[in-house]
Amino acid sequence: MQPFRYHVLACDQHKPDGLPCCKGHGAAEVIALLRKELARLGLLDEVQVTVTGSLGLCERGPNWVVYPDGVWYSGVTPADVLEIVTEHFQQGKPVERLRNPSESSVKAEIIANRNRMLGAQKAQDAAGVLPDDFQELIRGYQSSRIVLTAIELDIFSEVARSGEQANATTLSNTLGTEARGTETLLNALVALSLLTKEGGVYANGLVATRYLAFGAPDDARAALKHNLSLWNTWSSLTDRLRTGKPVDFTSMAQRGAEDWTVPFIAAMHRNAAHRAPLVVRSVGADGVRRLLDIGGGSGAYSIAFAQSNPTLSADIFDLATVLPIAEGHVANAGLSARVRTRAGDLTRDDFGGKSGDSYDLVLLSAICHMLGPDENLDLLKRAHAALMPGGRVAIQDHVMNDNGTAPRAGALFAINMLVGTPNGSSFSLTQYRQWLVQAGFSDVQHVRLPGPNDLLLARKA
Repeated sequence: MQPFRYHVLACDQHKPDGLPCCKGHGAAEVIALLRKELARLGLLDEVQVTVTGSLGLCERGPNWVVYPDGVWYSGVTPADVLEIVTEHFQQGKPVERLRNPSESSVKAEIIANRNRMLGAQKAQDAAGVLPDDFQELIRGYQSSRIVLTAIELDIFSEVARSGEQANATTLSNTLGTEARGTETLLNALVALSLLTKEGGVYANGLVATRYLAFGAPDDARAALKHNLSLWNTWSSLTDRLRTGKPVDFTSMAQRGAEDWTVPFIAAMHRNAAHRAPLVVRSVGADGVRRLLDIGGGSGAYSIAFAQSNPTLSADIFDLATVLPIAEGHVANAGLSARVRTRAGDLTRDDFGGKSGDSYDLVLLSAICHMLGPDENLDLLKRAHAALMPGGRVAIQDHVMNDNGTAPRAGALFAINMLVGTPNGSSFSLTQYRQWLVQAGFSDVQHVRLPGPNDLLLARKA
């Protein structure tokens, strides 16, 4: 079977430092460029690209194999990509200067590399050396801290601004940082493929150019700064387990705007703006007259619902410190007449429903994980009271198995809640069902969504 005209197997394997590999030779960049050129030339439906592990020619990467021709390319650079696409994939002529001409020598090289790898693994195992992937797991904080410091100092913006003058001395002077340390950090960012370096001049790599510099097409700096706060809380995990409570916990209402609220809401907005259309389609906006968005944050979900239904009005219920951010997003969307804000505390305030102000839909997106079981039951009871008969509640959050061990993202996020909140966690489908039924809801449905969060829908009788 040949569903595509060509099938490219492109190696992007990463190996420990000191060992040759395609990723170390820049495979990620050439694969990204290959996909870009295929899209530009309208060839995506003719050429399938599959990223693979090692193809066995590690010293000469990046390596590609093109089927059904059986052409093995080695040493592919960004400058070669367009030539391969136009010559080979459009005209059917392999690029001879890049292909491996001898089957026997390729096979011998692959076997030799495999035998060396197996020998090294056997020696490591005999010596009791920790597995490479486990050692990388343990050292994961190193890369994270390097990138967070670069974002904190806004290094990528300054590199972009400095252009051809972006050397270590110039950047150090502009940033007001110590010279040796600045150069060391810049070199580490090159090693992480976020910067490039040529002749002592640094430039932003693909990821930094798109996401990490001022004026970037998808500038994510504000959202990523939330991780600076998380760095501190995650560092307290051991003390959290010993004391049974978060270290230096402060409520959302008490946290500073610039160092916590603004980065936090920016992070939530970036995620919500991407997921909101999916949630709207899954929940359905038809027939919804009034929406209550509890803990609505930036207002991304209320905006999406209002855009989907021109007769829908929404109330964003959140802390007074958050609402100005939401109001700005709502105004930018031109929806201030239909999307309003209400200040309050979701842990204790009534949401309405007692004087003709009932809602058709209550949305709880990324809220329940902040609270404990008793708090969530109380929250759902107050949400139930705010709904008109037949109204619905929609919960978007991590939904765990009964063991609390999967999905992986939810299990790790439970640690985030452990160190950051008194009672928050990731909860199971069984727990959500129990709370919803106890709160007076029926017809509980679990809707799986792409990504880490699912939906739970239930109806007020």
